[in-house]
Amino acid sequence: MPADPPAPRQLPTGTVTFLFTDIEGSTSLLTELGPEAYAAALADHRRCIRDACTANGGVEVDTQGDAFFFAFATAPGALAAASAFTELLATDGPIRVRVGVHTGAPLVGPEGYVGHDVHRAARIAAAGHGGQVLVSAATAQLVDGDLTDL
Repeated sequence: MPADPPAPRQLPTGTVTFLFTDIEGSTSLLTELGPEAYAAALADHRRCIRDACTANGGVEVDTQGDAFFFAFATAPGALAAASAFTELLATDGPIRVRVGVHTGAPLVGPEGYVGHDVHRAARIAAAGHGGQVLVSAATAQLVDGDLTDL
């Protein structure tokens, strides 16, 4: 008998800003630190990202390994969260996180978001390096501030 789908979350709808994270060099870092130290660093990393995203209006959509997927009702909220956790992680341990942020209008299906915007946000994160927050042009148009064009 197949399992029931997970309970629905209150996902933002309409124009949504997606934030994806991934740890740069996680396998090498695990080897370098050893399992116990890596587990402790990973727990701090997860707490830091969850706290910053939640404090800025983010909804956790999914996790996989050491990666996160959050959705925000606003682009400034997503960038404020990314700024908060990347600054803290840069000074608080060995983990370097790459972040991708993209804004679009996805379909919300029974199990979550569906559409090119989800894929685009994930690909943007994958293109980054640890410590970088890469932002799509769609998101950049929605925020005030100093962004560096790469």
